[in-house]
Amino acid sequence: MSVLVAADLDQTLIYSRRAMARWGGGECAVAAVETYQRVDSAFMTASAAASLAVLAERALVVPTTTRTPEQLARVRLPGPPVRYAVAANGGIVLVDGVPDAGWTNSVRAGLNGSAPLADVHDHAEAICAPQWTKLLRTACDLFCYAVLERDRVPAGLVAAETAWAAERGWRVSLQGRKLYWVPQALTKSAAIAEIARRTGSATVLAAGDSLLDTDLLAAADRGITPRHGELVASGWQAPHVEVTDGCGLAAGEEIVDWFAANVR
Repeated sequence: MSVLVAADLDQTLIYSRRAMARWGGGECAVAAVETYQRVDSAFMTASAAASLAVLAERALVVPTTTRTPEQLARVRLPGPPVRYAVAANGGIVLVDGVPDAGWTNSVRAGLNGSAPLADVHDHAEAICAPQWTKLLRTACDLFCYAVLERDRVPAGLVAAETAWAAERGWRVSLQGRKLYWVPQALTKSAAIAEIARRTGSATVLAAGDSLLDTDLLAAADRGITPRHGELVASGWQAPHVEVTDGCGLAAGEEIVDWFAANVR
């Protein structure tokens, strides 16, 4: 297929119950696309799900996420089985559900210029007070994140962490309740470029909502970002990247329709 569709998942293409409550859309017909502990936990509109199934027959749809492979495995997107997927913010390329060892090794070698994960985790552990931190985890030995009580987080924390991380070759992104520390060299765009090379894809279309999607959108031929996302709130713009009119589930549906229109 000549068109590759690189789609971030959470708060871009799919939405948790919490995200639906925050941005709306739960009043429309929905389709569950993730099950966690036997409970439906993420959704698309029924219309978006049907359109995505059709799109996946005409373009190479590549889920492109910061989730770990285990977290990604809980998601079942409409359409044929996913051939390629990007997990761990580009650190892992999955081919038919199996991590590509060569890609993983090359990514790890490229992270030598950043501060070690252990140092960043120790710092995060020191600053994440129990009053507003539910848990702190590392992911795939590549990055770490904290799950926060958003309304209790001290003012200025994200700005301070952004500056601290930048000095060490890392970056910070706040997505919903999760605060991520990710090496600057760990990018979704590099993984998508590799998949495009392998598949001979001539055009890359991309969608994403967070600062961790900046490089993905910047490198794409065309892109779209949801109005409710971290990218729009930050003021980030690019001439080839559009912003949805809607928020939440409506934005997710709009993004699928945008992909379909551009594949045509």
